[in-house]
Amino acid sequence: MKRAFFAVALLALTLPSQALARGDFDPTTEFEQHEWVPIHIGPLDLSITKAVVYLMLGSVLTIALGTLLMRWRLSVEAGTRQTFGETIYDVAQTQIAEQGLPSKAIQLWFPYVASLFLFIFVVNLLGFIPLPLTGETWHGIPVWGIYAATSSLSVTLALAALTFVFTHFEGIRWNGPVRYFKSWIPDAPKALLVLIVPLEILGQIMRLISLSVRLFANMLAGHILILTFLGLIFIFQSLLLALVVPFAILFYIFEVAIVVGIQAFIFATLSAIYIGSAIEPQH
Repeated sequence: MKRAFFAVALLALTLPSQALARGDFDPTTEFEQHEWVPIHIGPLDLSITKAVVYLMLGSVLTIALGTLLMRWRLSVEAGTRQTFGETIYDVAQTQIAEQGLPSKAIQLWFPYVASLFLFIFVVNLLGFIPLPLTGETWHGIPVWGIYAATSSLSVTLALAALTFVFTHFEGIRWNGPVRYFKSWIPDAPKALLVLIVPLEILGQIMRLISLSVRLFANMLAGHILILTFLGLIFIFQSLLLALVVPFAILFYIFEVAIVVGIQAFIFATLSAIYIGSAIEPQH
């Protein structure tokens, strides 16, 4: 589906250059990070940026959503609110935790993978809600716009790094360092170990990279396409609105209804699988 939207955007951009004279628009500038509150401690940069503000807001909403759906005024006969919360809990338990974690580790690591699932879902969804957090103003009025913190590689890499650290920590804790690192090496002739060991180490590092890049790339591509369609609406003549607007609306619905939840589910599921495979190595 994304290929179709890319094709439409490319077709529109091949139209006469006079249409572009209506204004300059670069959707990639929406993802630039500028210091809102500079905080520098030696070489460490802890400045508050747009991504940090969205993460703070996402954290507050995640806590509020979890409390509202799963802790507040629960009853034997579940209403709509409680049913929705129980559904989220059931997905996190049966489809994520139980599928990736061994039974002996579910009690310990279910809160982590469930929180990861709900947090990424909220942050992804927050990225499609227009908010006055662009950092820009128009006649003193904050400009409203959309931005996803998970479209920043530093954010997704930090989330993936947590899973990476927890994975190897649990692997060593449950199996001991010798048995755990030995489990990386399959049965093979000793002559091949010189090639196998570096590849296994590289494979562990690639888990970190793939886990972070998958979420980052999907959210970045989706937002760039949406911003491109919005830009085309203001740049080109009204004749193209009949083509651009329906595609923009359909793609927006597709991202909100499918991509937001799917990416959160995949990230949490892979985190559970990585931690589970470290606790009970296959070889």
